[in-house]
Amino acid sequence: MSTASTRPPEGRYGRSSDARADRTLKVAGGVLGALLLALIGYFAYHYVGQNKISGELITFQVADDSVQVHLEVRKDAGTSGYCTVRSQAENGAEVGRADFRFSGTDTRIDKVVTLRTTSRGTTAELLGCHAD
Repeated sequence: MSTASTRPPEGRYGRSSDARADRTLKVAGGVLGALLLALIGYFAYHYVGQNKISGELITFQVADDSVQVHLEVRKDAGTSGYCTVRSQAENGAEVGRADFRFSGTDTRIDKVVTLRTTSRGTTAELLGCHAD
């Protein structure tokens, strides 16, 4: 005895509901993917493109109540801003933090600054540079 198929013949009655749902999911996934890429591009542009001042800590030298920090700052001509530097003691406690201002028409500034500390610091860390 043979069993009759309960499925309609292929292609005879149009797409099945599963095929329509699959197409809808593909379209929705494509739209969401495009929106995600646009959002990532927007944040990347504002993070990289709008950063008008950046700095790098070259070296530091520790004394009993201060830390001398050699900074190299790159900025757009005419932009003013500041870089934040901190120092920590051997146990990890912060012993000094200061903002150092940079302005003028130079695009590259190489400067040694002195960070006063409350006790002997063992590190110097550039936390970041920001334009005004």
